[in-house]
Amino acid sequence: MNALIVAGLLLVLLGVAYQSGWSRSRGLVTADGVKIHSRPQYHGSFVAIWAMVPTLVILGLWAWFGGGITRDYTVSLIPTDIMTSLDQVGLNAAIARIGALASGYGVTGDSPAWEQAAGDALRSFQMLTFVGVLVLALVAGGAALVYARSRIDARLRARNAVERVINLALLACSAVAILTTLGIVASLISEAFRFFTFIHPFDFFFGTVWNPNNAGSAGNWGSYGLLPLLSGTLMITAIAMLVAVPVGLMAAIYLSQYAAPRLRAVAKPMIEILAGIPTIVFGFFALVTVGPFLRDMGNLVGLTINATSALTAGIVMGIMIIPFVSSLSDDILNQVPRTLRDGAYGLGATQSETIRNVLLPAALPGIVGAFLLAVSRAIGETMIVVLAAGNAPVLRGSPFESVATITVSIVNQLTGDTDFTGPQSLVGFALGLTLFVITLGLNVVALYIVRRFREQYE
Repeated sequence: MNALIVAGLLLVLLGVAYQSGWSRSRGLVTADGVKIHSRPQYHGSFVAIWAMVPTLVILGLWAWFGGGITRDYTVSLIPTDIMTSLDQVGLNAAIARIGALASGYGVTGDSPAWEQAAGDALRSFQMLTFVGVLVLALVAGGAALVYARSRIDARLRARNAVERVINLALLACSAVAILTTLGIVASLISEAFRFFTFIHPFDFFFGTVWNPNNAGSAGNWGSYGLLPLLSGTLMITAIAMLVAVPVGLMAAIYLSQYAAPRLRAVAKPMIEILAGIPTIVFGFFALVTVGPFLRDMGNLVGLTINATSALTAGIVMGIMIIPFVSSLSDDILNQVPRTLRDGAYGLGATQSETIRNVLLPAALPGIVGAFLLAVSRAIGETMIVVLAAGNAPVLRGSPFESVATITVSIVNQLTGDTDFTGPQSLVGFALGLTLFVITLGLNVVALYIVRRFREQYE
């Protein structure tokens, strides 16, 4: 509720500031032939930016420090005799109960009188601080609004100032993406190194047995061989790509080159519906329908196929990935210049020859990107392999048997009671780092292919 109030008042302040600057600019009267440097909308944006900056700074400071201030105040409400008898866990529980009482929900049963009084005092404190910070922010924003509006004249370079702010905002957005990636990589590397202080890297990367001892003590950690998980991941991914790439690419070629407009208008949305189905639904479909079907078909031809196997998970995952390959490839094929196809037809090439020798080479960089996206999607998939692969971390070469993947093992190791002091939990970061390196390698290979076969078309 408080967030909605803050957002509403910020929108009101933003609108008032913009309208104030715009109306001020429209009312300028120039003399001596001096032209207004910036248009009214830039003056409005100039005033709006000035009004929002101090407001957001104050709200941001409170968001950063307010939690600690509220916690310190809550601790001060606990009586001294009770405070001395609480350890850290008990103190956190008492703070949580007082906070629940202050919010008016989340506490069942009777509470001591001191907790009720502390909850009432905390509720009043939160209300006063919220109103006080909000009023201070609005006053600062209003003062900045008045100051910025007073600066508006014909010579004010409002457009330059607004564009500088926009450039800084775009730079900040780019920095967020880069810094987030660096933070993820740094956390993976640091925690993975902690894991390797327990398990030797050679035993992890070249081990053939995956059997973590989640209840083990020092010196009895279990076995953490990566190869069974890696082989299961690559096997399922390969099967999925064998299903998705031919079907998706052929569907894209048909829709972009052969299909009538009416058929394309119906078929493409139907294919893309698959992308909107939750992966858990695909998992149930694999477990209940595809797995038993493959098992029965195997019995008819004398093959032993488990209902939960790499084949089941790979086929269903490939069906799920078809829209990614098809839709992206279709868009890329349609972007190839029409003049290239017309030139091929003018030289006497048939439609199939034009597609094979002109269209596909021209669209190859984009198609490789679509395939890369599909491979990354397959490697990182979890729910389908949880239900359909069988979760058997054994090094196998047959796709007809149950396997385990890296993503499923990460989930298994990071769920439940995790203290992150032993290899049982830290192995999740080592597995995540392995997935990151695999994906990075795929990007490098794709970049090489794109540069190797890229051609410039005018």
